Amino acid sequence: MFNLKEILSVTLILFSVIDILGSIPIIINLRKKVGHIQSEKATIAAGILMVLFLLLGKSILNLFGIGVEDFAIAGALIIFALGAEMILGIEIFKPDPAASSTSTSIVPIAFPLIAGAGTLTTILTLKSEYSQLNIGVGIVLNLIIIYIVLKSTNWLERKLGQTGLDVLRRIFGIILLSIAIKIFKSNVFVG
Repeated sequence: MFNLKEILSVTLILFSVIDILGSIPIIINLRKKVGHIQSEKATIAAGILMVLFLLLGKSILNLFGIGVEDFAIAGALIIFALGAEMILGIEIFKPDPAASSTSTSIVPIAFPLIAGAGTLTTILTLKSEYSQLNIGVGIVLNLIIIYIVLKSTNWLERKLGQTGLDVLRRIFGIILLSIAIKIFKSNVFVG
């Protein structure tokens, strides 16, 4: 049954792990590289991934012989590369001229930025403490927030200006590197 306290807890936990506000500089940077980012497709793709992991996460990983730790390490490496790109001003994720804004909306925005290893691992972990229904509601509430933020990036970019974006990009680049290292360490040294 619906439990408001559980829904609020799950929503806040996922919000902090997804960190969509911290991803704004990355999203703006990607949008500059490829043009338009399709907010709807990114939100829907991230939602599908999160719900699939809620329902079938461990089974999907087991099917491929992948442990949750392995999955988290792979996501950490991608997050590390995004953070390094932001801090050093280098281009690791080069725009593919043949790629559409749809593919960029899916990778790397929907996965691993929104529904990355940290988010998907958190969803698996939440299942041990909260009901699946309440986790589902928490996911939907986060998807609404994600969609609003993705739709607002043009406005946010205008308000922050180039200097504000440069500062934010470097600060959040360091934060991304730190998150990547934390995820990596906590999953390499398991067991």
